[in-house]
Amino acid sequence: MSQPLDPFSGLSVFLAAAEAGGFTAAAARLGVSPAAVSQAVKALEARVGTPLFIRTTRRVGLTEAGAALFARAAPAAAEMAAAIEAASALGNEPSGLLRLTVPRMAVPLVIEPTVGALRRTYPKIAVEIAIEDATVDLTARGFDAGIRIGEYIEPGMVAVRLTRDITWSVVASPAYLATHGEPRGPEDLAGHEAIRYRFPRSGTIYRWEFERDGKALSVDPRGSLIVNDSELLVAWARAGLGLAYVADIAVEAELATGALVRVLELFLPQTPGLFLYFPQRAQTQPKLRAFIDLARQVLRPGH
Repeated sequence: MSQPLDPFSGLSVFLAAAEAGGFTAAAARLGVSPAAVSQAVKALEARVGTPLFIRTTRRVGLTEAGAALFARAAPAAAEMAAAIEAASALGNEPSGLLRLTVPRMAVPLVIEPTVGALRRTYPKIAVEIAIEDATVDLTARGFDAGIRIGEYIEPGMVAVRLTRDITWSVVASPAYLATHGEPRGPEDLAGHEAIRYRFPRSGTIYRWEFERDGKALSVDPRGSLIVNDSELLVAWARAGLGLAYVADIAVEAELATGALVRVLELFLPQTPGLFLYFPQRAQTQPKLRAFIDLARQVLRPGH
């Protein structure tokens, strides 16, 4: 008697290809050949009776059916993986791949101090870090957790504080201020060169936020430089190319050495700091609990 066909056969390969945006990238992630990925996807398409990917010479994208399958299957696969990992870890040392999406500012503040300690303490935990400032769908992208500024975390997520609150700063190099003078109020920005930040996902340019007499005020300053990378934004400010609006914790070293100077301090607001966030179901993952416990020891949030 023939065995019934495994209904999940090829599904993990399909999810990897959808997340990676192509067969070659999925093959590298899975440790198999691109041909093996292609064959597994073709077999799955034959079973469901419709194409799941649009294949061109330039890219591989999801069809409507593929997108529908991914939307339903990705959360279920993540749930099953978490359940299996939690069961296998009972009584054992935390292990597995921990995938995190983090903004660039979190690299020196959180990732550099914690990942080395995590690997030394829990050598069976592997770590993958994706550096991106845009918000992402954790489940759809296959991440265990993310790090973002508190106000940008989507509702319904569990959030764990990693840093103190953030005071926003307008900064410039001493050379820039010596040449252009120091703005005394937000209205003075009209006479200055601003280095502006474009959000990667929405494409909108960030309006600088201030407070005056207890009321919120936003300004869209003029400037010839626009960037979607916070590290380059700070580098341009250090080089004297203009004023930059940044989180104070992202430029602590530059402020301490005098490479950058804060201006407009009387008008700058404070917001929640960096938080680790994840779906409720992920709390049971031993690898994530290990990261949280160790991060609290190393970072001592609020200090």
